[in-house]
Amino acid sequence: MSLNTDTKINVVTALSVLSANKKIPKVIERQVLTALSHYPELGDACIRFIFTQQLKRSVMAARPVIRTLFYARKRRVYDILISPVFKLKHSIEPIHQVADAVLIGWIGHELGHIMDYEERSTIGIARFGLLYWLSKRYVRKAERVADTFAVTRGMGSYILATKEFILDHSELSQRYKDKIARLYLSPDDIVELVAKLEEKTQDDREEILAEESQIVEDITKEDQ
Repeated sequence: MSLNTDTKINVVTALSVLSANKKIPKVIERQVLTALSHYPELGDACIRFIFTQQLKRSVMAARPVIRTLFYARKRRVYDILISPVFKLKHSIEPIHQVADAVLIGWIGHELGHIMDYEERSTIGIARFGLLYWLSKRYVRKAERVADTFAVTRGMGSYILATKEFILDHSELSQRYKDKIARLYLSPDDIVELVAKLEEKTQDDREEILAEESQIVEDITKEDQ
């Protein structure tokens, strides 16, 4: 067996592992698998990537499938809902035609939310959903946790590409840009976080992430 054949087999095997328990549209499969490669903890998680016209105020959204929250945690199912088009002021662009780094960063952020969900009980997820709807302060912290999950998994450059794409895009509505600027980490925040994490060991990175998650839990208690 040649070296090239061995390499192809290894690639196929790796892709098979990444796509286990996942439902991925073929048109974005490469970008999704790239993002998933940064989250080995989600290897066994059942995640469906679904194109939908139902998203009105966002491009992507990660949500647990409600009925599966009553199963054992390992049997939960999560959906990452994806708008098939990216709406601009004067045109519409298919989402799969967005630059790879931007799309990978978007997906990586949503996978960060799923990492957050995985650590929560059914009641904890229900509380998360309620407070996410009621409290802008909670939204800001929850989105920061999702970004922090992605950055600690080595996706800083992708997350930065996504944020810069949104904030610098001349054809995006100012209202959408303002929402992203208000609720999510800024590019400067991401650069600072990446630099901070580069100096840390993996254990230190997990500690930083735990601190961010605890802030969210503290807000949960305050808002009850």
